[in-house]
Amino acid sequence: MTLSWETVDELARRNDRSALIRLLAAATPAERAAAAPVVAAGVTALPADPDMDARTVYALAVVGTAPSAARAVTLLRRPALWAWNWDESALFLTLADALDLPWTGDLGARLAARLPARDPWPDDWFFAAALMRAGGVTPPVTEGVVRSWVRSLVRRWKPAGPIPPLVARLRDDPWRDTLLPAVFEIDTIGADAGGVVVADATPAFPAAVAALAREGTLERKTVLAATVDRLLRGGRPNDLRPFVLLHDELAPTVDESSTHALDYARLLAAGPGAVATLAQRCLKAVDGAGRLELETLLEVSAETLVRREKTLVKAQLSWLAAVARREPARSGDVVVAIAGAFGHGALDVQERALDLVAKHRDRVTPAELDRIVAAAEMLGGDLPARAASLFAAAPAPVSAAAAAPPVGGALPSAGGFSLVAAPVAQMPPPIADVAELAGELAVLVHAQTGVGWERVLAALVAFHSAGAGETLAATLLPVIDRYPSWFEPSRWNAGSPFVALGLAIRAAIAAAARGGPQPAAPAGRGDPGASVAAGRGDPEASVLAGRGDPETSVPAGRGDPEASVPAGRGGNDPVRQELAAAVRVAWQEGRRGRPHSSLSPRPDGVLALRVAEVAVHLAGTMVPAIVATPTHVNGTLDAGVLLRRLQRAEAEGWQPWPFDFEQALLRVPHVADDLVAARAARLTSPAGRQFAQWLASGGLPDPISAPFTQPGERGRDGGWTWDVPVPRRIVATLRPARDGGLRLERQLLTLTPAEHPVHTPSDFRSTEDVLAMVLPHHREVAAAWALAEVAALADQNQRDTARHLFPLLAECTGPVGPAMAYALAYALAAKHEPDRAATVDTLLTLAAAGASFAALVGAALADLGGDGTIKLTRVLPALTDLHRAGASAAVWELLVAALPPLLTTTARTVPDLLELASQVAVTLGVRGDLVPGLAEVAARAGSTRVTKEAKRLHSILNP
Repeated sequence: MTLSWETVDELARRNDRSALIRLLAAATPAERAAAAPVVAAGVTALPADPDMDARTVYALAVVGTAPSAARAVTLLRRPALWAWNWDESALFLTLADALDLPWTGDLGARLAARLPARDPWPDDWFFAAALMRAGGVTPPVTEGVVRSWVRSLVRRWKPAGPIPPLVARLRDDPWRDTLLPAVFEIDTIGADAGGVVVADATPAFPAAVAALAREGTLERKTVLAATVDRLLRGGRPNDLRPFVLLHDELAPTVDESSTHALDYARLLAAGPGAVATLAQRCLKAVDGAGRLELETLLEVSAETLVRREKTLVKAQLSWLAAVARREPARSGDVVVAIAGAFGHGALDVQERALDLVAKHRDRVTPAELDRIVAAAEMLGGDLPARAASLFAAAPAPVSAAAAAPPVGGALPSAGGFSLVAAPVAQMPPPIADVAELAGELAVLVHAQTGVGWERVLAALVAFHSAGAGETLAATLLPVIDRYPSWFEPSRWNAGSPFVALGLAIRAAIAAAARGGPQPAAPAGRGDPGASVAAGRGDPEASVLAGRGDPETSVPAGRGDPEASVPAGRGGNDPVRQELAAAVRVAWQEGRRGRPHSSLSPRPDGVLALRVAEVAVHLAGTMVPAIVATPTHVNGTLDAGVLLRRLQRAEAEGWQPWPFDFEQALLRVPHVADDLVAARAARLTSPAGRQFAQWLASGGLPDPISAPFTQPGERGRDGGWTWDVPVPRRIVATLRPARDGGLRLERQLLTLTPAEHPVHTPSDFRSTEDVLAMVLPHHREVAAAWALAEVAALADQNQRDTARHLFPLLAECTGPVGPAMAYALAYALAAKHEPDRAATVDTLLTLAAAGASFAALVGAALADLGGDGTIKLTRVLPALTDLHRAGASAAVWELLVAALPPLLTTTARTVPDLLELASQVAVTLGVRGDLVPGLAEVAARAGSTRVTKEAKRLHSILNP
């Protein structure tokens, strides 16, 4: 058997590894050197995905013939050999021993150096580590190596027999002194060091490091300094947690803490909550030993007392109060420092600080009292009046709102703020030439947007009708050929608008090659071969907006999509026939989706339908322009612009395509200018008469939406099933407010949710603006369709849906109903801050536009928060931001709706919501029994925080 590629390939296909090792061992060094380029060429020519077992044999051939580790690594990293080291490394070490390879360790080091930083594959590390150990090589200190090393210690992926304790494995690890320092130096390794084998277990890595420090294997001083330094650099909580645990395990002495006192002061002022608590504890120990400078304490307290963590702040206040008693000579400075908590956002913290200042008032000088009085201007709720009485000063000026407190009716916004709705941005200008169209087409592949789709679709039709077929072919074909997975049909992209767009581009090019599209029939004289479906040919019988059977006849020039595909011109193409059938089903039945239609039944399917309509009709009757292109980025189409487009169509004798025209009608505002309506009434074409009737009837009636509860489903173990993962989710149903109407509206306005919650829903991910632009004057519809995805932001910790969708819905119009209200409530409780921030911005926009939403959102928050469906702790900062941004009236209306049902629950955030209500009530100056059930809670005996905050709010509302 000779060492040829044919032999290697045959052994690989048989997965005969032993035979290959014997063949390589029997060959002379010269024979292996001669075979090296042959093996390299064979591996390079391999298909992308050979059999998994065969890859290992090919890799053995590479290692056995390569002249160096560098050359071997180059070949082993070919895509065809992906996962070649799936097996144990013993096989390759056997080959290395048989051939007496001098570069085994170098090969391992080179493979280790190429481990990815973020998520290295465990097998890659174990293989490289075995080779490095065999060759006596130290691994390179890269992020991928350090991460892999830590993971291999924390969790043994391939245990060989009993696993010794982690401390023993770390003690005996030959690379510990090389790699362990990097765990403290690479900021993203912490989460791996905090990994556990069993859920909810305490990470073992910090305890093992501390144990080695206690026994002297590691130098304790160095480990503590590295730990504090890592905490100072900050980062995500998961990355910092193991270092917090390590610090606790080390339990620094007072002498050690004194050495790092300034570091702890920085951590107390600006570190994450757990880190700041650790630092506070160490600083208090140093202070208790009389080794902390008072100036350091006062300086760090100024920043600490305004932190959000109330437990930390209250502990700092107690510490300062003890120092004031202990240091009578400096007590005035300490009391002034305590007054810094007047700037905290929580009223109970402010009240605690005010009580402490009152207790030590006789210790301050007149100058210090002036500083405290100045700080008291930051107090909120009912505390300014108490402070004024305490300091024998005149009451603080009352805002204009409070000077004339309203009892009912409209509420003002926060004093000094004016909420003004920004105008919606206009659409970018049309695409200027085919070169720009090619660029926008490529952009659309990488980041599709509703605006991008509208511009590309309008430009394609315009350039085709202008006779730019040759230029389209030369410029656009390379783009769609570059992205075949997007534009060529497959079982993965059925119903995709990209497939229809690719077909439309090719149809435009083919039509140009045949001499251009056929001229349109004059309006009202429909070409029966191109426009009017059999049996439905009376153009005068077309459906007028708001009346008539949508199954009745078709306006001239907007008929049977199958009839408009000229015989012998591509009508037999299977993809085109499938799209034509989908367009026909949508016209005849008002339906998208199976059976007989691959287009999505969701609102985003309207875009695919419109693109399919263009693809089907473009080679037939000429329509020189898209009429549904919006005038604003939220999808709105100015009625005057649509009037001019229809006037042009009437003058030139063509009718818009049916679904393009229906989409245009759905984008027109409900209320049109009288002059536009009068001019529309003079139109005589079928589309013109339908447009006039649409304006006269007020457009599409608002649909009927209602909340729908999806209960979770438990598995055999009693836990929530993987595919129904939450106990309860509120979504929404939709149904039209009328029968008949446009063919598009029946499916757009009909939504029946699944019985149980859907796991991680993602129907509209990356197409949020496509959804919003279908019905820009019915944001309730878009909210209903996307509500499951928005709910998953809170109950499954998904991200980005609100960040992408809500700014669009804020710029849309239409009443806020149950779907929008629950969507806003869920998004206020989203896990990730960008989604909550987008929700706050949306609420501010709605408030500025005068939309009525607050009471509905408040009721939704009470429903979802009362039983823990959402975490109200996430909602509170968002509501506080709304209040501070000027939407105080909306916040008050929301709280008045949310508090009564929440007062009967044990939700932990109720006291905080009551506190916020007190702050908003003082800002607005409201009076009266406006919160049902509040008086009963305020009358309870006891000193729970709920009772205290209820008493505070009740006293503000009823002075």
